[in-house]
Amino acid sequence: MDVQPDDLPDGLVIADGAGRVVCFNAAAVRITGRSREEALGSPLHTALPLEDLDGRRWWQLTDPYGGPAIRNGQPERNLLLPGGHEVLVAARYVRARPRGPVERVVVTLRGTEARRRTERSHAELIATVAHELRSPLTSVKGFTATLLAKWERFTDDQKRLMLETVNADANRVTRLIAELLDISRIDSGRLEVRRQRLDMAAAVRRHLEAHVAAGRPASRFKTGIADKLPDLWADPDKIDQVLANLLENAVRHGEGTVTIEVQPTSFPRDPGGTATAVTVSDEGPGIPEESMSRVFTRFWRGSRRGGTGLGLYIVKGIVEAHGGVITVDRAPEGGARFRFILPVGAPAFMA
Repeated sequence: MDVQPDDLPDGLVIADGAGRVVCFNAAAVRITGRSREEALGSPLHTALPLEDLDGRRWWQLTDPYGGPAIRNGQPERNLLLPGGHEVLVAARYVRARPRGPVERVVVTLRGTEARRRTERSHAELIATVAHELRSPLTSVKGFTATLLAKWERFTDDQKRLMLETVNADANRVTRLIAELLDISRIDSGRLEVRRQRLDMAAAVRRHLEAHVAAGRPASRFKTGIADKLPDLWADPDKIDQVLANLLENAVRHGEGTVTIEVQPTSFPRDPGGTATAVTVSDEGPGIPEESMSRVFTRFWRGSRRGGTGLGLYIVKGIVEAHGGVITVDRAPEGGARFRFILPVGAPAFMA
């Protein structure tokens, strides 16, 4: 299938050997605000009156048709269109033979919005990490310095309390670093899934027992686990992360009874395929309708204070790395309801 210039997401402008524009695709029209009819046939420097960030005219500086014959183009860089509109521009010079005259200049244009969103996301990540690290590290530094300087003045119980606090804060730092590594792997597509036969019912019961052992009343939890579940092949450690995050959110930020259901189901992307569905719901205020689409994005915290806002982003990445899907909606009791579905996989799927 031939790809047409208007099918491309980036702006494409092509000038012939005489410097006249012969191609000006739909994305170029959108990015520059210049009509195709106005651009076609006009000189390249007229169709694209670009300036660098110092206000110098770009085509006069680069001189694609008259410059050294060894050049093959210009790398991508920020340039300005009239009105100060910033755009990313790269150019390639096409020659019929080495050192021959330029027969075509191929220019690509990209808006800077996506890059700015990425930069803002990176800046927000750095700010969040700095904020989350500052508190536990300040605590660790303060308690260790105090113990080193005044060890003999404290009782054993006081020393134990301070060391327990240091240990808890060190664990917070370790968890944050683990979250950052997970995000890096998810964003780069390098999150490894080590599939094993997984007993989802046993995994859920283990997490509930841990909550009860931590002092939460057993009456807070209700389960609905099917008697017969299909064999599931998944990464136990990563599914533990998903369960821990969803249950902790329901317990800490929800209200009333937390209900966990594990049921066989069909897979949404393959209605004939077998899957396991896990649903975690509570009876709290739930998530506002207008926030539903942002729940799984980075830094979403809703109205809550504290935390990095990265947990649900990681949960979604883990579920999708298994080939699964995760959704959120309002539970019948009014709280939040998270549901993730994993295709059962097979031993042969463990590459």
